[in-house]
Amino acid sequence: MGEIVLHNYFRSSTSYRVRIALEMKELDYAYVAHHLRHGGQREPAYLAINPQGLVPALVWKDGTVLAQSLAIIEFLDEIAPEPPLLPPDPLGRARVRMLAQMIACDIHPVNNLRVLAMLRTRFGADDDAVAQWFRHWVAETFRPMEKMLAESPLTGRFCHGDTPGLADICLVAQVANNGRFGVDMAPYPTISRIAASCMELPAFIKAAPKNQPDAE
Repeated sequence: MGEIVLHNYFRSSTSYRVRIALEMKELDYAYVAHHLRHGGQREPAYLAINPQGLVPALVWKDGTVLAQSLAIIEFLDEIAPEPPLLPPDPLGRARVRMLAQMIACDIHPVNNLRVLAMLRTRFGADDDAVAQWFRHWVAETFRPMEKMLAESPLTGRFCHGDTPGLADICLVAQVANNGRFGVDMAPYPTISRIAASCMELPAFIKAAPKNQPDAE
C-alpha cells in the first residue's frame, strides 16, 4: 500500500474542506499543488489522474482516485471513524448534510473559479462586477442558513452540537473564501461565531490556506 496523496490548491475552498478532514482524522498525506490560475489543473499529467480537471483529487493508498470533496470526506469518515464527522442518528446526519450541501451545492457551483473567469471573458465583467456576483450568491444562502442555525436548538458551539463535523468544514472553507470578495459577515453572527470556534482548533488552523506550502 502506498501513501495518501492530495492534489489540491491552497486557496481552493473544496481543497480546504478535504485538508480539514484529513487533519481531523490525523491522516498523513502528500501535498501536491496545482496552481489553478496558471492552468495547472489542465495539464495532461493531472488530467490523467482526474479527467474532470478539478481539485481536489485524493489518491488513496491502493491507487484509487476520488474526486468531489464531499464524497472524499465521507469516505475518510468511513475508513477512519474517529472523530466522527456525522451524527449517529439519521435525522442528525440529514441535518448536517443539508447544511453542508447548502454551501457545496448552492454557493460554490456558481462562485467557483471557472464560473468567475467566464463572467470576465465571455461577459466582460470587471473585478467589481465579479465581486458583486460572488456576494449575491453567498447572501442567497447565508441569509436562510443564519436563521436556521440561530433558531435551532440543535445548534451548539458548532453547526450541530458541540463537536465540529461536515457542515462546519464546509462553512469554514466558505467563510475563508468570502474574505477575498469582501463579503460583509455582520448580518451572520451565528455563522461567524461558529467559524471562529472552528478556527480555534488545530486541524482547521493547520489546513488553512495561508499555512499551505503553495500559499502566495
